[in-house]
Amino acid sequence: MKVIILAGGFGTRLAEYTELIPKPMVQVGGMPILWHIMNSFACYNHKDFFIALGYKAEVVKEYFLNYHYKNSDFSVSLSSGKITTHHGTPIDWDLTLVDTGKNTMTGGRVKRLQSYIGDEAFLLTYGDGVSNIDIDKLIEFHKSHGKMVTVSAVRPAARFGELEISEDEQVLSFQEKPQLNDGWINGGFFVIEPEFFNLIDGDDTLLEREPLERAAKAGELMAYRHYDFWHCMDTKRDHELLESLYAKGAPWTK
Repeated sequence: MKVIILAGGFGTRLAEYTELIPKPMVQVGGMPILWHIMNSFACYNHKDFFIALGYKAEVVKEYFLNYHYKNSDFSVSLSSGKITTHHGTPIDWDLTLVDTGKNTMTGGRVKRLQSYIGDEAFLLTYGDGVSNIDIDKLIEFHKSHGKMVTVSAVRPAARFGELEISEDEQVLSFQEKPQLNDGWINGGFFVIEPEFFNLIDGDDTLLEREPLERAAKAGELMAYRHYDFWHCMDTKRDHELLESLYAKGAPWTK
């Protein structure tokens, strides 16, 4: 399936990094988080990517235009301009980078990619969240129910440790930042039928409002519950956590 990744937001809560680069280009383990997200799909053989750009689109374009040389040793002839690469690791992904407008909302960015997707189901996620979701099982679930949209529902880790306290103030159990026990949230990693484009009005449409609300009201929105790792890089603290997790083995990798 084709994969849309939303990578055009301002990333204001990560301003320590996003003054110069867009949030999807903030690096984790030496590679942009956007690369990690793409790799999650590529591991399941979904390698045809459509990146919806906006804020500082030129940074993303320049990175991937020069990706081959950034990740290879090379020789260059200054007289002829000939470049010969050495020891590079080939990567068989196809990327279409589309500037969907600096101020376009998430739904509008998806709508602008309609002509690239055509009349086929597609995958969609955000450019700031990593997960070890089994894409094969996600797609299998989507096909099993026959509805228009599947969203991955996740329960993120709590920000603070959780105490279970008895009536006499004794701590019965202690969990450091456990996964939330109730309340599912939108974790991205959608599977969507092409009819969904008809629910998006235009550039000012938030994906998370009218389009998904309309799909839910029509009984066309289903949730794939993911119980394992998922984390969104919203703040500097999130970035530091992902860096530390990467150093221990990157739990979002297959």
